[in-house]
Amino acid sequence: MTDENKTIEKKDPVKKTEIKEQQVTPKTNIKPQPTKTTVTPQPAKITIKPSSPVKTKKEETESVLLFGKYDPSEVRINDPSLMKYVSLDTKKIPHTFGKNTRKRFAKGDLNIVERLINKLMRSGQGKRKLSGKYIRGRYGCGKKFQTMQIVEDAFELIEIRTQKNPIQILVDAIQNAGPREDTTRIKKGGVSYSVSVDVAPLKKVDEALKNLALATFSGSFKKKESAAEALAKELIATANEDNSSFSVKRRDEVERIAKASR
Repeated sequence: MTDENKTIEKKDPVKKTEIKEQQVTPKTNIKPQPTKTTVTPQPAKITIKPSSPVKTKKEETESVLLFGKYDPSEVRINDPSLMKYVSLDTKKIPHTFGKNTRKRFAKGDLNIVERLINKLMRSGQGKRKLSGKYIRGRYGCGKKFQTMQIVEDAFELIEIRTQKNPIQILVDAIQNAGPREDTTRIKKGGVSYSVSVDVAPLKKVDEALKNLALATFSGSFKKKESAAEALAKELIATANEDNSSFSVKRRDEVERIAKASR
């Protein structure tokens, strides 16, 4: 054997022991522990958008035109006692579908034009005579859209003839058509007699609308004049407090009887 082979044989056992030692050493899998990281919360950026201006209830009602034509914000009520009961809060179409019918005194919050429409939907005085004759309606009982068309046509005629806001003419007519004094029956000691009393503001508005409706019936029943023309004529005459107006005559008659019963 040569010297080179001897050197190789001497080195081989050393390598074998190294390999065995490597195999004997146990394998330990050491998992790295997660490091705790403290995240500091950053303040969120808030972008404020410019908000649209909020409209109040008064501004919303002012922007709505009755029948798309007439502005209720231009109307002025001269009688301070009626300011609470003549409502000018309106929609484009004055129809609430009987929303407040079951609430007490809710008719004071109802738009005054819709109240006029509701009064025109009656069949007249019925069997009771008024001023010596029977007054009937024009088949408008319950037909609200037909009555709304009558009022709208009457407002157009008023605007043409007076060059004023028809709602203002209606409010002036209500102020002049309602009686300020009326009579009532009381019983004392077995004897009943009539006594004059002051009329409440809500009752005054009711009586004024009733007189205007009856004037429309009497002016158009069995006549060539239409209901819209009769209503427009009555509203203009009553707003001017003309003595030819049916509502003014009715008011003076009631106040005359009440004055005699004082």
